[in-house]
Amino acid sequence: LSGTEVSCCVKYVLFGFNIIFWLLGAAFLAVGLWAWAEKGVLSNLSSITDLGGFDPVWLFIVVGGVMFILGFAGCIGALRENTFLLKFFSVFLGLIFFLELTAGILAFVFKDWIKDQLNFFINNNIKAYRDDIDLQNLIDFAQEYWSCCGAHGPEDWNLNIYFNCTDQNPSRERCGVPFSCCIKDPAEDVINTQCGYDVRLKLELERQKYIYTKGCVGQFEKWLQDNLIIVAGIFVGIALLQIFGICLAQNLVSDVKSVKANW
Repeated sequence: LSGTEVSCCVKYVLFGFNIIFWLLGAAFLAVGLWAWAEKGVLSNLSSITDLGGFDPVWLFIVVGGVMFILGFAGCIGALRENTFLLKFFSVFLGLIFFLELTAGILAFVFKDWIKDQLNFFINNNIKAYRDDIDLQNLIDFAQEYWSCCGAHGPEDWNLNIYFNCTDQNPSRERCGVPFSCCIKDPAEDVINTQCGYDVRLKLELERQKYIYTKGCVGQFEKWLQDNLIIVAGIFVGIALLQIFGICLAQNLVSDVKSVKANW
């Protein structure tokens, strides 16, 4: 050898970086599979198609699966100095970075189209509100967090078969909204899940005393504008971590190739 060697610092920093990545992926994947098992999806895969709206569990499974595979490849690649796994890790991490960058640019250029798609997404999930407990919890969290109701307002809940105002609707929730649309009373210790009953039968000014009347699309846009620096900082931080991981992997590949070239 002519003094060329693999940098232990780069090797074990990359290994540590990926072990955290891998464990987080395993945790996300485990939560997703556990949620599916609780809903009986694993014993009956055809039930995946039963949900009309978005199942939040998919997010855990897809993100967890990608993180698990990339983290595993990075860990083993760094520990065993395997150039194939290191290249696999860096190429796919670079691909994810490129897709994120492209999505960010397209979101900025096609803001109105994104807004329409968000509106369609929320309304589609309003229709499936009672079909899945995870989806229901996600919608309730969003409405409570952003102090909103429906995509553009409470009337969007007419899309749901339990809350619509048609005469044929026998539901007790007819002409109402979910409890997450209600303005919370600080004095109440227990959530009143019936607070939204019949509220859409009231006049507009009277509704404002009981429920949020602004839509979630507008409130989400306002939240983004108010927290633009924080949101941008998070995305830049994630991007820098990805670039850091790619650089470490490529550096280690170069070291391994240099050592092999001197044998």
